[in-house]
Amino acid sequence: MATRILQIIPTLVQGGAEKQLTLLATGLEKVRYDVHVCALTSAGPYADVLADSRIPVHVVGKSWKIDPGAYWRLKRHIRAVQPDIVQTWIFAANCYGRQAAISCRVPRIVASERCVDRWKLPYQFTIDRYLARHSDALVAPSEGVRQFYVGHGLPEDKFHVIPNGVTTPTSSTSLTRDELLVELNLPRQTRLIGAVGRLWPQKRWKDAIWAAELLSVVRDDVHLLILGEGPQRWRLERFAKQIHLGGKIHFLGHRNDALKLLPHFDCLWLSSGYEGLPNSILEAMVAGVPVVATDISGNRDLVIPDETGYLVPVGDRAAFARQTLQLLEDESLRKEMGNASKRRVADHFSVDKMVRQYDEFYQTLV
Repeated sequence: MATRILQIIPTLVQGGAEKQLTLLATGLEKVRYDVHVCALTSAGPYADVLADSRIPVHVVGKSWKIDPGAYWRLKRHIRAVQPDIVQTWIFAANCYGRQAAISCRVPRIVASERCVDRWKLPYQFTIDRYLARHSDALVAPSEGVRQFYVGHGLPEDKFHVIPNGVTTPTSSTSLTRDELLVELNLPRQTRLIGAVGRLWPQKRWKDAIWAAELLSVVRDDVHLLILGEGPQRWRLERFAKQIHLGGKIHFLGHRNDALKLLPHFDCLWLSSGYEGLPNSILEAMVAGVPVVATDISGNRDLVIPDETGYLVPVGDRAAFARQTLQLLEDESLRKEMGNASKRRVADHFSVDKMVRQYDEFYQTLV
């Protein structure tokens, strides 16, 4: 009989954890696993992807940070599904989902710690430690995330590191570079730097904009494309205008065709202060794009310095500009790093490998 797994996550919007949950849920063999997905607050685009794979999706409708009604509705749903395993993703679901699963006496409970969450306050780590004692296992996408949480008192022996997976394109992009440049009203000789992610303080977007300003002093053909939405967008747009880079910085918002744009980047930037195992780097690597990123946990698991890209200190805008200039001025180096990136992803970060590791992990639980 198939093992029934209930995956609980706050939303199904287009974020990193949401994408990994969807890849996992749709990748597990249906003869072995009966997967259900529950969104605490709201659905989102990934709900349609799950529905296309005939995976049941339920939305609890949590409205408040502390919402007793949502908690009781979640318990009722867990009792209706009767899962063999409950796996939770991200802090809100880790709290509500695990406590509800404990109350419903679910046989196996797993929590996913997805990021080096430096934003958490002491009381939140206290909750994490309490619930970890009542969890059968904890999953992290990188060694850095595991070490971070072990350092905050979570049990080391319960952690399993299962890296994120990324899909390999089956065909070349249907969007040509010339078409992209025409869309952006840019000349054909333009060099494109891409940055993908939520417009949120964690990503340190001002560092990227300052680095673009430094780069523009040396080369006037470089444009920075920022893909993503978030509460900081209006501040960042104003900031770019204040340093007279309005014409060099392009805020493209959320793009459903982001994967079609990636192969046309000459370089990908990630200026974050902390991460888990960033999907944006994985997707750039599988597209053969070299990466310049901050030297932090998660990024170190992906980028091999001088082989697939460069790692620079957090906040070092000059280093971002300097390493990117080296890539822009050496086409053979860009291609060499891009090819090395493709090989690294294929060897270590495929979706098939990620699903296989979860399959083995679930079997040890049941």
